Amino acid sequence: MGKLLKSYFFWTYERGSLHYDIMVTLILIFMFGAPFVVNFKDKPVETAALHASEVLVREAGNKGDRSRFIYQVRAEDMTGARSDAEISAAIVRLVEPISGEVTLERYEPLYNASGQVIAYNAWVLR
Repeated sequence: MGKLLKSYFFWTYERGSLHYDIMVTLILIFMFGAPFVVNFKDKPVETAALHASEVLVREAGNKGDRSRFIYQVRAEDMTGARSDAEISAAIVRLVEPISGEVTLERYEPLYNASGQVIAYNAWVLR
């Protein structure tokens, strides 16, 4: 029995033999069956927003070794942000699920014909 286990461990059997097929079958059973039995804790992390938001992205060149982009974020996705700090935090919160960790350089509001803010252009370094 020890010799049999040693030969399985060191994979000494020829391809196409009964023992080779048994080893391959055991490996396949482990590969496809283990995720249902063993908790590998490899679930994806939920980082995206719970509701879909539309964000327009345009490239705006480079600053040093970092890339600069202009993100256009709808004002209705800002969830009631009023102050400068709240608007900056809301923009970063909406952009980071798309681009990863970013640095907000500046932003400016976009107005419709009646003077209401409809979106924000945000210059972001990535």
